[in-house]
Amino acid sequence: MSGDRTRNRWEQGDFDAHRMGAFADAVLAIAITLLVIEIKRPEGAALETPHALADFRWQEKASFVAFALAFFLLWSVWRRLHILIDKIDRLDRVTVGLHAPLLLFAAFLPFPTAVFGNAPDNELAACLFSLSAAALFGSEAVMKESAWRGAILAPGADPPAIRASAGASGAVTLFFLLTAALVWLTPSAWPLWFAAPGIAYFGGTLVERLRPCAELPHRPTE
Repeated sequence: MSGDRTRNRWEQGDFDAHRMGAFADAVLAIAITLLVIEIKRPEGAALETPHALADFRWQEKASFVAFALAFFLLWSVWRRLHILIDKIDRLDRVTVGLHAPLLLFAAFLPFPTAVFGNAPDNELAACLFSLSAAALFGSEAVMKESAWRGAILAPGADPPAIRASAGASGAVTLFFLLTAALVWLTPSAWPLWFAAPGIAYFGGTLVERLRPCAELPHRPTE
């Protein structure tokens, strides 16, 4: 009986949300691991004295900053994704499909992180990182927007809260798009990226206030 029920869900286009969450866990874990692999290791003369090692660390400080920034970006995506998954019973086909670009850009983020970490004063390197982050959060916003409209939510879930979370991701997307233009003109403006959490909170609230009220979609039952 349980097997027939599962098969019917797949035939109807309904997918188990927690299976998708487990797959996303694996992709994000690998992406976060790749971030630290890209950091240059000290060798030879850099290991001979504490002063030489300290000089090496200082010369590579941009790589460590880039790693920390990218780590917290991916961690924030993971945290919000699991908050969303806990509110969903089953995913529709569209929302499942929209996980693909989200995980694609998450898996790609270690590359612009390594490029920026090795060339923080290069306009293109900074712009590439900012655009990659914008793509990551933009795909997250679209996926959440689809989820609150089309997914079958768990009992007690709050659709407007999911919609507000999509707005917060959209605000961060716009922030990284704007800073992409700014770092192209002034690469030293990259510390602004650390304001992303505040942009998510305050920008998301503003976006939700500006958005027109939407009628809650009909929710199918078991």
